[in-house]
Amino acid sequence: MAVPQTTRPDELTMEVVDLIGSVVALYHEEYEEAAGEHALTGAQAKLLSLLSLEPLPMRKLAHKLKCEPSNVTGIVDRLEARGLVERRPDPADRRVKLAVATDEGRRVARSLRESLRFAREPLAGLSEEERLTLRDLLRRMLGAGSYEG
Repeated sequence: MAVPQTTRPDELTMEVVDLIGSVVALYHEEYEEAAGEHALTGAQAKLLSLLSLEPLPMRKLAHKLKCEPSNVTGIVDRLEARGLVERRPDPADRRVKLAVATDEGRRVARSLRESLRFAREPLAGLSEEERLTLRDLLRRMLGAGSYEG
């Protein structure tokens, strides 16, 4: 059986990979800190942020968070107890429960996003054209593989 030949990435590619890794690490570090300021875990903050965009069924939340549905149930339970999330029947299929951010949950999610100085400050130093180019390149990178955000 033939073994596929792989080429070694060039130095520029490796440098870009390392820089992306550094950006991701800094983002996660600051995100965890921002979540803690709201007495949330990182997972709770991420789930709340997802729900601030749209109501989602529990299974889809589990898929997006890359965890088991039972973990999502516990996270939603804790957020619901704090009044940040509520469960509602899906109008399209009443057997399905949607998790929905409350007004307070959306306020907390917005506050979380606004407190992420790490990403906001360096991006503000780029022109609008540079930010558009960066956005388009990142979208293209994500679209090139079978990755889901």
